[in-house]
Amino acid sequence: MIPFNKPYMTGCELDYIQQAHANGHLSGDGPFTHRCQTWLEQTIGCQKALLTHSCTAALEMAAMLLDLQPGDEVIMPSYTFVSTANAFVLRGAVPVFVDIREDTLNIDEARIEAAITPRTRAICVVHYAGVGCEMGAIMAIANRHGLYVIEDDAQGILSTYRGRPLGSFGHLAALSFHETKNLISGEGGALLINDPRLVERAEVLREKGTNRSKFFRGQVDKYTWVDIGSSYLPGEIVAAFLAAQLEQGVAITKRRLDLWASYHQWAETHESAGQLRRPIVPAHCVQNAHMYYMLLPDLAARTAFLSELRRLEVGAVFHYVPLHSAPGGVRYGRVHGSMDHTDNLSERLVRMPFWVGLEDHLGTVFDAATRALETCHA
Repeated sequence: MIPFNKPYMTGCELDYIQQAHANGHLSGDGPFTHRCQTWLEQTIGCQKALLTHSCTAALEMAAMLLDLQPGDEVIMPSYTFVSTANAFVLRGAVPVFVDIREDTLNIDEARIEAAITPRTRAICVVHYAGVGCEMGAIMAIANRHGLYVIEDDAQGILSTYRGRPLGSFGHLAALSFHETKNLISGEGGALLINDPRLVERAEVLREKGTNRSKFFRGQVDKYTWVDIGSSYLPGEIVAAFLAAQLEQGVAITKRRLDLWASYHQWAETHESAGQLRRPIVPAHCVQNAHMYYMLLPDLAARTAFLSELRRLEVGAVFHYVPLHSAPGGVRYGRVHGSMDHTDNLSERLVRMPFWVGLEDHLGTVFDAATRALETCHA
């Protein structure tokens, strides 16, 4: 079986974990945590980076920092992972789902402004497949209406939009280091803070509502409970593993881009034959090859394609069930406008196996995928 995902190791992870143990610090905010945070701040250009135990945790912190009240609204795409909405629902806010673009599958920036009401507090964008949303237009809308912008950048590390790293545009951004992402720690994430007004409180929320960070910097002689919060820190073993990945981030991304290019070249003939549509990356976006997806003609074709790939022992999958059509989305959110692209594209999308090392098995994958396409178009 060729798996959909296989976690990659650079070779330094276990050495760094051993060093973390030798340092005598395995809880949160140790030397490897600070090393990772510094790398993120320097690479992305954010004001502050705080490692968390997941991207979900980073999004929850972002929602807390906005001081959302019950009934406040956050505009977002429906075609995303549940954490994008759930982080705000936990604060009593209402996700307002708008449609996605047909080309990139990102939130359609042209539909955002019409969805704004007096209760709107923020816009949460999702950089699907590591391809940047139209951040120029989105930030302009937010500035006109006095709204916060949160980037769900779970898939976008080392991608850029018009030359700037994703995660550097919004007031806040959230990264994921889950094992299916480009750079991994098993589970893990980070909150990126671009608004300096939010830095100090973010440290408090992450440290169970205490001013512990100030204490360790010598700014107070003891630390105490000062605000709401929870325990969002990853352990130092997780940070040590991640540090090895971040150090090789550019090299890992290069290998993934080469793999993506091979997929794209193979799919070109099948796109010309009308069997699929390849992903579209606008010229002003530099993507990080987070995934390779294809859009088949309809749901029946996708079902047949995936079934045949399973028979041939190739681990391809579909992606999100749109949140607006899920029981939780119906209960906690609302829809603004047509969701035609979201409904249509979500039924057609297939994610192909994608991991560093798959290069040695691409011939097998391509042969199986070609046979599967013939089957579903027979």
